Parts: sequence; structure tokens; C-alpha cells
Amino acid sequence: MEERLRVGMLYPLHAAEDDYPRLAAALAPPVEVRIVHTDSPNLHQIEECLQTGSREYLSAGVEALRAHNVAVCMWACTSGSFVFGVEGARRQAQDIADGLGVPASSTSLAFLSAIHALGLTHVAVAATYPEELANAFCAFLVEGGVKVVHLDCMGIWTGGEVGEVGREAVLHFARANDHPEAEAVLIPDTALHTVDFLSELEAEVGKLVLTANQVTMWEALRLTGRSTPQSNLGRLMTVV
Repeated sequence: MEERLRVGMLYPLHAAEDDYPRLAAALAPPVEVRIVHTDSPNLHQIEECLQTGSREYLSAGVEALRAHNVAVCMWACTSGSFVFGVEGARRQAQDIADGLGVPASSTSLAFLSAIHALGLTHVAVAATYPEELANAFCAFLVEGGVKVVHLDCMGIWTGGEVGEVGREAVLHFARANDHPEAEAVLIPDTALHTVDFLSELEAEVGKLVLTANQVTMWEALRLTGRSTPQSNLGRLMTVV
């Protein structure tokens, strides 16, 4: 019997972590998730996000995760990776990989990987962030070769508040931020609960929807070469 894949997640202290174990259990075959919390100012502003994703904070998380013997590690924070730009996010992921000796990536890089794997070029963004941070995410996408045809943001300042946004509000927000030119709607916050209704999100919008926690797990599986097509977890999870 093949040993269950062990996925490491570095995750800011303020974020709502329970999406990942539920998603891991829903996979076929299921995977094991080991979460290590990293420090964070818990504020959706550029300077604070740079601190959240700093080498100092992530190095401490890497040290704590080393004992868990994971096969792959994801920096499960969108804002704490995209604020560094594409090359900065790649260096950040490489530092994690070097520290653990396993493949590593981040949620922001996972969005780009998913977009390219699906052959998308035009997207809409439905962000929980304040406007300045939402614009920084869009700039990251553009730097990665993606055209953003629409952006709207909720203006929420902390991850804790984002974790309290309910299913109906997420469905409404995603639907309201579709755009005729968009091939997909992106929802880029790992603190937002989405994994229990990924297929419903796509049905509500009528097209592909990519959420932060979904792309993070998809990227982890992709990096290990052990991904298999999944059902009821959104179209992305059928791509291997």
C-alpha cells in the first residue's frame, strides 16, 4: 500500500486553517497535512504583508516543519507572497525548498501555475483585500503574463475578519464579479473558507473559479507528481 502523501503548509497565525484538512480528506487518495503557523502582523497592508512573508518569519516556520518529514511544502499565504513580485515569490519559495530539502511553492505562484495549466489568459479578480493590496495582486498576475479584465474588493483589513465571511456572501461576491471577457474568476485569500463548495462556486458563476486554498493544494500535488483527477472540488482539481 502506497504511503500517504504528507504535505507541509506554512500558514500565518491569523488565518483560518481548517479548509486544508477537509480538502486533504476529500482527495482520492487522501493526503496528510501538517500545518505550522508563522508569525504575522495580521493586517492587509503592503508593509505588513512584506513582514508576514519575510525570510525571518518563514525561516522559523521551516525550522518547526523540518521534524514533520513532509514531501512538499507550500507557503499558504497569497498576500505574503505576491507583494514580493514574481521573482521575489520564486526566491521565497526556493528559500523554503532549500531549508527543507523538498519542493516548495506559494499560493501566489500556485495561481500562476493553475492559470497556465488551464491555458487561461484573461481573468477577473474578486478579492477580500483593501484596494491597494488587491491592486498588488493584479500587478503580480500581469507580471506573470495574465490579463486582469475586472477587479473588485471587499476591503477587509484582517485575515480573522475574512474567515468570518459566510458561504452565501462568497457565492454572491464571486457571481457579482464575473466579466464577459474573463475565462475564470480568482478569489485570492487563504483565510476565506471555500473548499466545501468549490463546485457550487463554479455553478453559481457559470465558469471556472480558482480559490486560494484550492490552488495551494493543487500545486502541492503537482509538485510531488502524485496528483490524480478529483471530483466535486472544482475544474482545476481534474487537471493533472
